[in-house]
Amino acid sequence: MSTARLARDTSPGAGARSAVGRFLPVVLTALVIIGSWQVLVMVFDVPSFIVPAPADISSAFRAEFGTIMSASVVTVQEVLLGLVLGAVAGVMVALALSRFPGVSAPVLTAAVVINCAPIVALAPIFNNWFGVTNPMSKAGVAAVMVFFPVLVNTTRGLLQVSPLHLEIMQSLAAQPRQVALMLRLPNALPYLFNALKLGSTLAVIGVIVTEYFGGPSNALGVYIAYQAALPRFEFAWAGIAVASALGLLLFGVTSLLERLLMPWHESLHDSDS
Repeated sequence: MSTARLARDTSPGAGARSAVGRFLPVVLTALVIIGSWQVLVMVFDVPSFIVPAPADISSAFRAEFGTIMSASVVTVQEVLLGLVLGAVAGVMVALALSRFPGVSAPVLTAAVVINCAPIVALAPIFNNWFGVTNPMSKAGVAAVMVFFPVLVNTTRGLLQVSPLHLEIMQSLAAQPRQVALMLRLPNALPYLFNALKLGSTLAVIGVIVTEYFGGPSNALGVYIAYQAALPRFEFAWAGIAVASALGLLLFGVTSLLERLLMPWHESLHDSDS
């Protein structure tokens, strides 16, 4: 690589141009979709109970901004609690399985099979266990939905280490705990963050759906269900839009943490090129 090329790639403006190049297509695509949505609803006079116009959803959001944001705070607390519980439990079980590779294969197979079940169907059970208004009844469902992706991905990352690196650690008389902390966990971080990015969106879905079965009156899922039942569909869609934005926000925060904690990983450099 030439000196001029290197100077261009490391200049302050290069990072800004790279960021614009990544986000501009996303923004333009979103604008095209929203604009087409608005035009189609107006041209074909689509009833609001099928899908309201984006302009009506925006007006509803502005009209009840305080109520929707207050409900979002309650839902965010439940989502974060479920995400943390599911991630911690998944990592702990994955660490235990990495000590016994012969047991990991059947356990992971069982985890994949269980994960195929509709976990949100646990919502009424968790409501009976913890109480309808208890945040744990919602966070518990989210935790179960996060647990399985974290368990499967992290276990694979812990086990798929280089045999050469393992031999080096063994030649240095490293203890199993040192092997786990210095070799297996760093190798598993990309797998873990992939699972967390998936789990962050699943946690939002799990909490919102669980709130449909009952919850505190100021929760976002309860707000959406109540507005749809009135029926005030543009207000319900405003709540849905906020729930979607919440999932995107958590995905973005997880991606940012991945960049901060793994600046050395090749996948991040490939995405910047």
